[in-house]
Amino acid sequence: MAGIQEVYDLVVKGKSKLIGAAVQEALDAGCDAAEILNKGMIGAMDEVGEKFKNGEIFVPEMLIAAKAMKKGVEVLKPHLASGDQGALGKVIIGTVAGDLHDIGKNLVAMMMESTGFEVIDLGVDVPKEKFVETYQANPDTKIICCSALLTTTMPSLKDTVALLNSSDFRSNIKVMVGGAPITQAFADEIGADAYTEDAASAAQKAKELAS
Repeated sequence: MAGIQEVYDLVVKGKSKLIGAAVQEALDAGCDAAEILNKGMIGAMDEVGEKFKNGEIFVPEMLIAAKAMKKGVEVLKPHLASGDQGALGKVIIGTVAGDLHDIGKNLVAMMMESTGFEVIDLGVDVPKEKFVETYQANPDTKIICCSALLTTTMPSLKDTVALLNSSDFRSNIKVMVGGAPITQAFADEIGADAYTEDAASAAQKAKELAS
């Protein structure tokens, strides 16, 4: 439908100022809210993610597209059945203790939201216990994502995953790790379920793990 295609194009181009009106127009034209979300916005972010992976666009463009999507979702929210927002389940995300970097984590959080997760963002410098407490308060969480952006905070990531691995709810969750110095080998060594090297892959991987 024309309205949904326009929403899609505006998200891909990152047109935050125009997206709200386009979403409203699509709704007024009788487009289904869930379809606008899935085909118009999540579909567009899938394309943005692909382009990012292929090196056709970079982090700034990806952030701009995610921001446009967020603006569109604000208009859409009242029209969505509560289950559509966060239909894939809950994700807890945070940068580990001692690490104050948040651009990568924010990007992953935005991509996961745009894929259909409800994201609980704990911010930066998150003590390992906080991940556990947040899970206990949200036992329907499916994935816990921990990020470390410095080689000096890799031990902190290791400790966080170790605590999660020893928790009694470990079989109910998947643990994902990421960040510049992190590798698949390190993720395997510390006992994480998944490692991805960029935000687009993280969102795709989370989708696989949650289903």
